[in-house]
Amino acid sequence: MPSVSDAARPLRAVIVTHGQPGDPDPQQEAVEALAAEVAALLPDARIRGATLAKPGALDRSVDNAVLVYPMFMAEGWFSQSELPRRLAQAGAEMARVLPPFGSDPRLPALCREIVARTAQDKGWPTEETTLLLAAHGSGRSRAPARAAWAMAEALSPGLAQTTCGFIEEAPYLKDAAQNLGARAICLPLFATRAEHVTGDIPEALTTAGFQGALLPPVGAAPEVPQLIAASLRAAHAA
Repeated sequence: MPSVSDAARPLRAVIVTHGQPGDPDPQQEAVEALAAEVAALLPDARIRGATLAKPGALDRSVDNAVLVYPMFMAEGWFSQSELPRRLAQAGAEMARVLPPFGSDPRLPALCREIVARTAQDKGWPTEETTLLLAAHGSGRSRAPARAAWAMAEALSPGLAQTTCGFIEEAPYLKDAAQNLGARAICLPLFATRAEHVTGDIPEALTTAGFQGALLPPVGAAPEVPQLIAASLRAAHAA
């Protein structure tokens, strides 16, 4: 049970994304906009946004922050090592780092809803629809791929086929997207609209001759601010 003093303390949090080192400003603006949407759902809270790629952004945002929400798709080196290191450099080593966005237990249900809504809009029976999850993958860690395949397994019931394609490991997206037919949906398992989403994914699908529907990244879904707000509210009350 939280104490009276815990319950009365103000909610102070920062949402952290990777960002884009070569062009950091657009992604910094995007995470600040996301933070504003989340703050609107949490009266009296102060929610800030920062990218790791924007110089000084994390340092400026963690002042008095108690909670840190990683807008990442999987537990891994960034959330377990790099983010704590950067927080310590910013003097916020006592801030509590929450599980990343991709670990939210409500995320599979949101993905399922997105896929079902898309199939319905297209007039495709779900049992005749293929789902391709586009994910990052990694040449150094198995965690990102495991998370993507776990999501594929969670979403597979009721669909004709569910598979994954990756940017940085096999099966590569350009290979996984081949011969899926017209009734196929590609859902990018990415938290933001950075260069992989805007460049690598559409290029790979074009190379593969993908005929289906390419959706925005799951992190851009309109329901996401509510998911983040709920996570922050629960963590604050714990």
